[in-house]
Amino acid sequence: MDLSNKSRKEIGALGERIAAEYLRRHEFRLLDRNVARKIGELDLVVEKGGTLHIVEVKTVLTDNLPDEKYERDEYDPSLNLHEAKVRKVARMGEWYVLEKRWGGEWQVDGCLVWLRRRDGMALVRYLPQIV
Repeated sequence: MDLSNKSRKEIGALGERIAAEYLRRHEFRLLDRNVARKIGELDLVVEKGGTLHIVEVKTVLTDNLPDEKYERDEYDPSLNLHEAKVRKVARMGEWYVLEKRWGGEWQVDGCLVWLRRRDGMALVRYLPQIV
């Protein structure tokens, strides 16, 4: 599947689906996705071991996937997980926890997704507790 003609929005949505599947395979339970309010949006809300995880997904389209060591390079989606964005996600997380009356622990995590342009091959890196 060549991803060259996909829009940014389509690439982001694909990255979120891949991240959700990655988390499911690592025993997280999906509770919500794309929760939007006036103040922002939560990409994924998952639960594992009694802890709620608010997951911000960042996806980049790349010609080549980074190596296993994950050395930062020009294809680094974590550059989009800057302090202001993380603070905004944390505020949305606070709202979500209050609205859902979540009584347990919760945290904000990141999930980085690299998508190879020519074939849609993906590499995922989960970043727990980015706040």
